[in-house]
Amino acid sequence: HRLNVRTRPGKGSAFTIEIKLAPHETTQPQAPTSSTIIDGTEKDLHHSGTILVVDDDPEVLDLLGLGIQSEGHRAVTASNGSAVQELLANDTFQPDLVVTDYNLPNAMNGLRIVAELRKKLHREIPAIILTGDISTATLADIKHNHCIHLSKPVKMKDLTETIERLMDKPHPILAPPASGTSDVGTGADSHIIYVIDDDSNVRESIRSVLEQCGHTVNDYATAEEFLDAGLTGRTGCLLVDAYLPGMSGLDLLTQLSDEGNRIPTIMITGRSDVAMAIAAMKAGAVDFIEKPIGADDLLAIVGHANALSTDTSKLSETQEEAARCVRSLTPRQREILNLVLDGHPSKNIAADLGISQRTVENHRAAIMKKMGAKSIPELARLALPALKP
Repeated sequence: HRLNVRTRPGKGSAFTIEIKLAPHETTQPQAPTSSTIIDGTEKDLHHSGTILVVDDDPEVLDLLGLGIQSEGHRAVTASNGSAVQELLANDTFQPDLVVTDYNLPNAMNGLRIVAELRKKLHREIPAIILTGDISTATLADIKHNHCIHLSKPVKMKDLTETIERLMDKPHPILAPPASGTSDVGTGADSHIIYVIDDDSNVRESIRSVLEQCGHTVNDYATAEEFLDAGLTGRTGCLLVDAYLPGMSGLDLLTQLSDEGNRIPTIMITGRSDVAMAIAAMKAGAVDFIEKPIGADDLLAIVGHANALSTDTSKLSETQEEAARCVRSLTPRQREILNLVLDGHPSKNIAADLGISQRTVENHRAAIMKKMGAKSIPELARLALPALKP
């Protein structure tokens, strides 16, 4: 065996271990798999895919590529932005996720590479940014571009676990509805569900589940296509992806609101995309749903939105219940609630209010309990109706 160590100022350290391989006929270990429960049956799902890895340090690049491949993925490596652009020139190159260093040579850093990929592929490809720069500006830039940050030098376990969490494919986009829920769509044929998503697989999956339950579905690849088609005048609701090519889902929601169109809208967001979920609710969405979308959740949320489209009194009831919960909060809890919904972490809230972080956490726990929420997105769903004018 041989251990190699390479250190570069400002870049960190890279370690490689050379190990003599076993004879060729030795059985190779199987790539890791995970399982899920669908319709009560355990099924193995292999979270594999094509992952683009970008780093200008050749040793780090090799280590990342080998580590990712050992988890059963296909790793495609590139040393800089120019190499990535050469890959994108081939229309058959369709990575499922990108792992890139933040600091890269020339003018194209990791975030610019992610932006180029998303523009070329017309979808919000998941991205992990590796950097030792933990300045507020850099971390805010990474968060603003909807990327995951991992500190360098990164532990391979942390990286592979993050990749597994972000990889939606080849998982089904929609799980079949649980038994006994097929009657959710009773009477649904009087409604039209408008679905806007640039991923045709997502649209087809949503359409399949909704039509099985009696809904009528019109689907579109872009917000512009939806606007050109116009609404039919029949009751229903709108499901729109937050990140669309051209006009975004949030921009569409804002335009519909400005035009006085009150069609109940459900925003489709990425997993754990709390900031977008809150922004959507503030812009007028009645609800949001996270990818990967579960059929039962989808049917429940669509049923609620359809009820709002036919009975405006239900909206008033929802807002009144939310207002009642908000009124149960103390003035300090109400103040902290507003800061939480503005996206401020507990540490910043404590500094702004001149109290300890532990006190903020205690208030947050009390707020969640009074509102009956188990997560920040759920808190936003429950509280924002009461805070709307």
